[in-house]
Amino acid sequence: MLNIELARHNMIEQQVRPWDVLDPRVLEAMASVKREDFVPAAHRQLAFADLPLPLPHGESMLKPVVEGRLLQALALEPGEEVLEIGTGAGYVTACLAHLARAVTSIDIHEDFIAAARARLDAAGIGNVRLERADALSWQPGRQFDAIAVTAAVASIPEAWAGWLRPGGRMFVVRGQSPVQEAVRATRRGETLHLESLFETDIPYLLGAAPAPAFTF
Repeated sequence: MLNIELARHNMIEQQVRPWDVLDPRVLEAMASVKREDFVPAAHRQLAFADLPLPLPHGESMLKPVVEGRLLQALALEPGEEVLEIGTGAGYVTACLAHLARAVTSIDIHEDFIAAARARLDAAGIGNVRLERADALSWQPGRQFDAIAVTAAVASIPEAWAGWLRPGGRMFVVRGQSPVQEAVRATRRGETLHLESLFETDIPYLLGAAPAPAFTF
């Protein structure tokens, strides 16, 4: 029988914190949000394991260490507004909601949006707006203090920079699998200043994978 609270404690102390996630607000958010309630039922016993967990449509939940680094990189303040690209299971959404004033989360899969809405409602989280949208063609009509991208892109779409307020931060994984780079992109003027964080390998956002390379 899984000891949920011990497993959660061990996830934070043995995985997340040793991976240089030291922001106390981030650690508190990950301790408070019940990750097991956002994991597909078939994988509940693996809710705190150091591995990505499969979701429908060939997607996956990020490893807890990557989730922790994502949350820390955004350095969210309690009054800020966040855009999440890729709702997935809704766990990162819930953590963002714990750290910020308001979250808008978009996903291309309607069933992900529906399931995340049910999980967030069950957790009593009310400061999230969910919308089915394709991040490569969506027009938010507004700007955000931070953007969390939970899937990889071959390169960062130019339009995304305009979705950030001046000084806003974006966490995104870019590049060519299997060696992708997680970066924090900070808007300075009209451009993004990129800071390399770590190497990883996660699934691509639908439509954002590198073009196939043809060999002869």
